[in-house]
Amino acid sequence: MKILKEGASFGIAGLIQLGIDWLVFVTLTKFGVIAAAANMLGRVSGASVGFWLNGKWTFRDADRARLERRHLGRYVTWWLTTALISTAAVTAVAHFASVEASWAAKPFIDAFLAACSFFVSKYWIYR
Repeated sequence: MKILKEGASFGIAGLIQLGIDWLVFVTLTKFGVIAAAANMLGRVSGASVGFWLNGKWTFRDADRARLERRHLGRYVTWWLTTALISTAAVTAVAHFASVEASWAAKPFIDAFLAACSFFVSKYWIYR
């Protein structure tokens, strides 16, 4: 049952993370920041909150009083990996199909990566 509780907490943290990411992206683009830069700043903002929420709430450990550099290093490594995979997949769909197809594919790509991220977070990042 613990994995179900962690999965629910991970989902809630992910929604908060997504909301922050989206809010930063929209706000920056409204002020004239180019979409690529605004997207990266939004992703970093969301990821920062996600790292903290998942470390302190979802995968907290009674033996671990605080998050450490090793957790952050693992998180950044995984985040960069998923960002590259997501970008490559969306770009491939846009190239071989259409931009519109990549818009439709992106939520599925990100959902798959989020499912992978749960297990990577549980067994590697916050371990």
